[in-house]
Amino acid sequence: MEWLVGPFEVTFVQRALWGGILVSLICALAGTWVVLRGMAFLGDAMSHGMLPGIALASLLGGNLLVGAAASAAVMAVGVSVVGRSPRLSQDTSIGLLFVGMLSLGVIIVSGSESFAVDLTGFLFGDVLAVRPADLGYLAGALGVALVLAVLGHRPFVALAFDERKAHTLGLRPRLAHAALLALLTLAIVASFHIVGTLLVFGLLIAPPAAVLPWARRIPTVMIGAACLGMSATFAGLLLSWHLGTAAGATIAATAVLQFLLSTLTAGLHQRWTRSTTTPTADRPHMEYGHPS
Repeated sequence: MEWLVGPFEVTFVQRALWGGILVSLICALAGTWVVLRGMAFLGDAMSHGMLPGIALASLLGGNLLVGAAASAAVMAVGVSVVGRSPRLSQDTSIGLLFVGMLSLGVIIVSGSESFAVDLTGFLFGDVLAVRPADLGYLAGALGVALVLAVLGHRPFVALAFDERKAHTLGLRPRLAHAALLALLTLAIVASFHIVGTLLVFGLLIAPPAAVLPWARRIPTVMIGAACLGMSATFAGLLLSWHLGTAAGATIAATAVLQFLLSTLTAGLHQRWTRSTTTPTADRPHMEYGHPS
């Protein structure tokens, strides 16, 4: 019990645990839609697109969260505008903006010799440095994410199921897509200083992807993803304490390991089911629900 509970008697580890829990809840709300709609590349591009805003905020002595939010918003608007071009595919537009924003950030960073430590924190995070004020910001971000997820659930479902159907039902798919980008941006901005941009997808994508083979309803995926994210946070902090490894990376690696185990188990279960049922047995599908 001392091995299991001892690390969490330390104040900064307790704050790291609460920070990871809040991040897990936010990422479960946004990550479920990222996985269902295949938006992982977009999320990765947006997370790295925050670098120019963070670099400018750091050099000017401003708030890093404000700089990250402003840069991510520019990236989201750019993706929406450039993505409407009929001559460019969405992946091409996202890739160009990704490279452009990342290059701009590196140019800004290269002008400062003292930015190396801050850049490392941006890429890999510092979950053990969570402050009480950070927990307040995360709690507020979780509240906003809940509002967006609840109000946008119906159009999000229709958008994931059939964009043309969403337009027919008057659900304004472009507005729904913009709201989904806002939810994704909120999750990334709120999480980057906890686990860093290179590791944020450990909590954003791995938990929903791990639950997806076992769940048939979207709320179930979200709840399962939140539970897996919180368990990955606890296990990752525990392992990092005893093994002396980087906390944020250990949390993300634990989440990815959960996904691999879930995928392996689901594959074995599917093979066993096929061997014990008739060839004409129907396979279960995700129940999106009727958007009307």
